Amino acid sequence: MKKVAVILSGSGVFDGAEIHEAVLTLLNIELQGAHYQCFAPNIDQLHVINHLTGEEMPEHRNVLIEAARIARGDIKDLVELDVNEFDALALPGGFGAAKNLCNFALKGADCEINADVANACRAFANAQKPAAYICIAPALIPQIYPKGTLATIGNDIDTAFAVNALGATHKSCDVGDIVVDEQAKVISTPAYMLATNIREAARGIEKAIARLIKMS
Repeated sequence: MKKVAVILSGSGVFDGAEIHEAVLTLLNIELQGAHYQCFAPNIDQLHVINHLTGEEMPEHRNVLIEAARIARGDIKDLVELDVNEFDALALPGGFGAAKNLCNFALKGADCEINADVANACRAFANAQKPAAYICIAPALIPQIYPKGTLATIGNDIDTAFAVNALGATHKSCDVGDIVVDEQAKVISTPAYMLATNIREAARGIEKAIARLIKMS
């Protein structure tokens, strides 16, 4: 059975992993006959957002502990990820991907990636094992793969410009479709960068995970 490492960035769209995207990713891995193991960096979140009001809250939360909510407790510290034990990698989106895994949400084209995230993702790239980046997570692609690697976040002009400035080649994409760089073995899909409901998000994620498993 093929095994997929899934990197989560917390729990909740505004400060962590987008929960619908994360669950759809895990579900589609299983529907493709594969198995997943969740990981997350053991770091503090950038901040905590009240998902009812959208306001920042005066507290601190840990990315690994929050992501454990989605993984039902079956999750490991990202430093434990051994690329040799897995066939593929998947990263759901949510603002946590752009706030906790890197600081793209704050610095755009000048962003930096968390060292543990970089090590894990580059290990899959160097091993030529396929990876799927979902929603805003494709902002990580130019920090992992060679200059010019294809990526998509949908069709937002400003975000696409920043992704290009980081070194990727952005390709516009409909909500239910995917962009594949065959040479780099990297897949991306817009999901909630464009989706207005869970059904729309599911279409692209289903295609992305199906291609991921096929490439692995």
